[in-house]
Amino acid sequence: MVKTVIFARVSTSLQEYDRQVNELTTLANTNGWNVEATFTEKISGAKANTERTELMNMINFVEAKHINKVLVTELSRLGRDTLQVLEVIETLNSKGISLYIQNYNIETLTQDGKVNAMSQFLITILAEVARMERKTIRERIESGYNNYRAKGGRVGRKTGYKKAEEAMKTQYVEEIKLLRKGYSLRNISKLTGTSINTIRKCKSLI
Repeated sequence: MVKTVIFARVSTSLQEYDRQVNELTTLANTNGWNVEATFTEKISGAKANTERTELMNMINFVEAKHINKVLVTELSRLGRDTLQVLEVIETLNSKGISLYIQNYNIETLTQDGKVNAMSQFLITILAEVARMERKTIRERIESGYNNYRAKGGRVGRKTGYKKAEEAMKTQYVEEIKLLRKGYSLRNISKLTGTSINTIRKCKSLI
């Protein structure tokens, strides 16, 4: 018997995840897979994995219960941040647990537990597209700020403001993690969209 868990996510409290759960339950029943548990959350997928309680509970559960597959309707249900999504996939892969993405009908592992190179390639591309979309949004916001400044407006922190070290460490978890792995400031900036100046400040904290 193939043991699976369902993972569903919506971004706001006004949305519901019932459709995702129902579709994945039907999928499991059709394939003869046993659904061991369902994990749902209402939280922004752009948040760090460590801030998402249900996601972390799911990862702990699938390891402890020797689950074979994690089912999601779309890759975006797993998260919207490239690094965060790939981190979850790598964690599952390392535990021999396949991620099944319904709308693309692909899995991250083959039947014999090996990484499915084609699906991994596609997932990386899809995650990168999502990251680029978020980057475009940030650029639009920055353009709006620049236009406001050009008209004499002032935005940003007050002069002399300095973010506390603990706040920096909380906000830039991924940047600090990549710094500890030896990534260059430029590469980290490309991966996360964080400015090199900010990453340099993060470096001074470690």
